[in-house]
Amino acid sequence: MEEKERSRLYNLFDNFSNKVTKATGSPIAFLVALAVILAWGVTGTIFGFSDTWQLIINTGTTIVTFLMVFIIQQSQNKDTIALHLKLNELIAASKNASNRLIDSEDLTEGEPED
Repeated sequence: MEEKERSRLYNLFDNFSNKVTKATGSPIAFLVALAVILAWGVTGTIFGFSDTWQLIINTGTTIVTFLMVFIIQQSQNKDTIALHLKLNELIAASKNASNRLIDSEDLTEGEPED
């Protein structure tokens, strides 16, 4: 895949993940999810709380969770990079700041204690 195509794909996914993250983090999204669960619970009496009835909610929630992991991770990665850039800029602007931990996110677990 060409660099230009890869960049375009990355930008499309980035824009998509931003919109989905904002939408799913809203009170309306929570209310919709709650309504789906309540509707599913109410229909349990209609379908006799069958295995198929249970499988529908299990499959649906598994698919949504699986996809949301990637979308949320994309947004989290972008936020983390922005935070690191801002912190690095603040450290660089401070006269008395030490630069020895500027790349501390690349250290192993035991190294920051040294």
